[in-house]
Amino acid sequence: MLDRIALLLVIIGGINWGLIGIFQLDLVAWLFGGQAAILSRVVYTLVALGAIWCISLLFRPEGQEIRSH
Repeated sequence: MLDRIALLLVIIGGINWGLIGIFQLDLVAWLFGGQAAILSRVVYTLVALGAIWCISLLFRPEGQEIRSH
């Protein structure tokens, strides 16, 4: 379950960075009141923690993929 949450957070971050790169739109900042707003900073921090967690996926033994159960 934690793997899926981390992956979802990384996807959100990736989409946000894509929007910044293509349209110069920081969707997180726009939704939550600017980059310095506490809610934006919480989202940015959660995305970063999700990315750090996903690093562990690179070092898992083969056969321990994300399961749907």
